[in-house]
Amino acid sequence: MNESWMQKWEEVKDVLVSPVDIETYFTSDEIMDQKMEVMEIGDVSLPSGKIIVRDPLVFLNAREQPYFAEVPKGNFPVKIAVVQSEAWGDRYAAVKVEFTKEKPVVYREALMGIENLEDLNEGDYFGFAVDAGLGCITDPEVVPYVDQFIAERNVENIYDDYFAELFAKSYKENPKNQRDLGDWINWTVPNTDYQIPIFASGLGDGTYPVYFAYDAQGKICGLYIQFIDIELALSEEDEDEEDNEYPGPPDNFVFLK
Repeated sequence: MNESWMQKWEEVKDVLVSPVDIETYFTSDEIMDQKMEVMEIGDVSLPSGKIIVRDPLVFLNAREQPYFAEVPKGNFPVKIAVVQSEAWGDRYAAVKVEFTKEKPVVYREALMGIENLEDLNEGDYFGFAVDAGLGCITDPEVVPYVDQFIAERNVENIYDDYFAELFAKSYKENPKNQRDLGDWINWTVPNTDYQIPIFASGLGDGTYPVYFAYDAQGKICGLYIQFIDIELALSEEDEDEEDNEYPGPPDNFVFLK
């Protein structure tokens, strides 16, 4: 990130905003006749006040920068908004890290400061890539401890060797809104006190936007991952039904940048 990039970001930042008030996913009982439920899954540890959102099995140790906006240091509660749909089953529509109790008034996309900001249009986003069906939130200072743990295990498949058992245990202890193999854990990195929430990524692999929420004073009050734009997904489902070509869970609302 440099001065010219920041200047460009100031020019286009109002393009890179969420068209959805994502907090309503956490405060509404229903959205477009779809029942909503909120799960609390413990805290995330942010010792440096910097954040990365990654697929934990594929991209966590990618040497990319954290988001340029910084947040308070410490442990903060994480919640998942679940949409309970007959068509899709129970799906994780959004994930939230709550820094304060203030109400969000705008959601600006979380960026690293290296993105190409030219030729952006309303509705565009960069997002983070998912290739193993999972997302996680952590701090770059925590990642070396994860790398060390995985290196010491020295196995070909860390999910099968280690994480699968933790996800199965999560389902056994908290079966609601999970499949029997497990859909979320709050992992304490071994030999540390650092917590990393790991969760299923909405409708599977793809690219999903991440937003910082700002309150009326312009301060960051939360971080939101949007896995499903419920209104958009349902409108596309209705179009498919009109054409008698309903292909299953919608996944084409994600803009790949």
